[in-house]
Amino acid sequence: MDLRTTEAPPSTAERVAVDSVLGPPESGWFGGGRTALDGHVAIGGLSLARSRRHLLLPVLHALQEQVGWISLAALGYLCTRLDLPPAEAYAVASAYALFSFEPEARVVVHVCDDVACQAASGGDPTEELAARFGPAGSGTTVTWRPSPCLGHCEHGSAALVQVAGERGGCGSLAPFTARDMERLVALGSDLELGDLTTPLALVPQAGTGPTRLLRRVGRVDPASIDAYRASGGYRALRRALELGPMGVIAELKESKLLGRGGAAFPTGAKWEAVARNPLRPHYFVANADESEPGTFKDRVLLDHDPYALVEALTVAGVTTGAEKGFVYLRGEYPTAAARLEHAAAEARARGLLGDDVMGSGLRFDLEVRRGAGAYIAGEETALFNSIEGRRPEPRNKPPYPVDRGLFDKPTGVNNVETLLSTLEVLTLGGAAYAELGTPSSTGTRLFCLSGRVERPGLYEVAMGTTLGALLDLGGGVAGGRPLEAVILGGAAGSFVGPEDLGLPLSFEGAREAGATLGSGVVVVLDDTVDPGAVVARVARFFRDESCGQCVPCRVGTQRQEEVLGRLAADRPLGSLEAELALLADLDAVMRDASICGLGQTASSLVTSAVRRGLLGGEHGNGHAGSGGGGNGHGGGGSARQGR
Repeated sequence: MDLRTTEAPPSTAERVAVDSVLGPPESGWFGGGRTALDGHVAIGGLSLARSRRHLLLPVLHALQEQVGWISLAALGYLCTRLDLPPAEAYAVASAYALFSFEPEARVVVHVCDDVACQAASGGDPTEELAARFGPAGSGTTVTWRPSPCLGHCEHGSAALVQVAGERGGCGSLAPFTARDMERLVALGSDLELGDLTTPLALVPQAGTGPTRLLRRVGRVDPASIDAYRASGGYRALRRALELGPMGVIAELKESKLLGRGGAAFPTGAKWEAVARNPLRPHYFVANADESEPGTFKDRVLLDHDPYALVEALTVAGVTTGAEKGFVYLRGEYPTAAARLEHAAAEARARGLLGDDVMGSGLRFDLEVRRGAGAYIAGEETALFNSIEGRRPEPRNKPPYPVDRGLFDKPTGVNNVETLLSTLEVLTLGGAAYAELGTPSSTGTRLFCLSGRVERPGLYEVAMGTTLGALLDLGGGVAGGRPLEAVILGGAAGSFVGPEDLGLPLSFEGAREAGATLGSGVVVVLDDTVDPGAVVARVARFFRDESCGQCVPCRVGTQRQEEVLGRLAADRPLGSLEAELALLADLDAVMRDASICGLGQTASSLVTSAVRRGLLGGEHGNGHAGSGGGGNGHGGGGSARQGR
């Protein structure tokens, strides 16, 4: 029996949206008009279906943007076009928060209520919206919804605005206030994407000191390839072609560059493993799906220096023997998506991408793929599944991506900061790069400074710079108030206190303190911020973002949030000691038995808060730990950053 989602035909708008990605259907087998030949010849087959499944996510984006939601009729049509079972397509689409299966208001405003915005505003920034514009989800033309971190933490508040229609899409507003919501409601059905203004370009580095990864940000036109080349762009690619693959890898090894995610894997070793793998083809992926609360470095880099990532990914491709690359970009970054697409097109037109990169005879091209609001998709193997048109769930390891990654082929994957750092290695030379930072943590590092700080922003400092020196660059605690705590490493990181301002910001320094640098998050909390509310928000975040594939994470994140809710209400189940013991048990089980980094680190900040007595009242203060913050298990990082 041929199971269908519905017998209702798709609307004209739904057909146009699907066909805008897939092209017109070629026969009745794929949703077009039936011909006499269709009754006698079967067209397609398993190989054709597999070759087109990776287009599922772009088609879903087209439906959401042009129609405003994904109906069962639309789902049925796209399944016919892609030769997919409807249940599989629904399983994929339902994993993403930015897709809706119910009719929505034409304008949906996603308002951040996560830890950095909570800290900056001193409370829940959505409370005023609820009071003035009704509860979340109300409103027929313009509505609002709370959202996890949108990556504009330095602005203190942010919103992602989805506008449905023929020229639909997304736009960002940051900072975002009730007055902005008032303007959107007043525009109503007349609102267009052009009415949304993107944040002004900010020079993220305050204070003094040299910058490398940030030297073009706010200073060089991000839309001009000529301006990029005049500022040193494409020198690294030329040197990579001169050195050859093994020469580039030798420079990376000499530089001792470690991945700028939580796992800190040696970059040269990863590239070499892909390059030497005899199985073909190879792929290389830039993981730009940063969604760790408090992280915004990729957004700043890609909004203001997109050509650097295009060049770095090209270097990675020609070094590892990959002819195709992907930038997997979080769906909440519309400006970055547009500028990356433009940069890739310009590079292609200049012969810096395509069949003959810089006249070398080597082939490499890239494609930008947008996520759609799934934190777990930042885990590298879940990211591969997402690109392939499958549900974004992590895979078991081994096999590792360098052996069997994207499309089951050898794949290199790095985050944006790591890739841009490889350009600096080739520009300076491996030995000179190794002189920066500390002997074990070389180079510079980007830190996302937000919360209760005078000058929030993205800061680049040499590895080993102390936490106190970083806070000084940001002007210290806002208003000169007392420092209560700092979230280091993000939601999957840990709390450190005022006594830890001498902590060296290096991999080894963080490890010795029982903390992690993670994705470079530094959220400052003063004495006006309730750490208990912050921890509760983090627990809710991990509960919501767990993909549900493995029991330890799916159940553990739920139970963890319930325990914190009971403690906040002063209604422990049994005794306080029993509740704290349950939190410790959950920490051990999730850390040891979860498939990926999300479950393995979902309790890190909670455990750190308990040890430091930050949960408030007698519950926390009576059980404060001593020494450094964190969970005592060191690195690991978050599912969001990969290696």
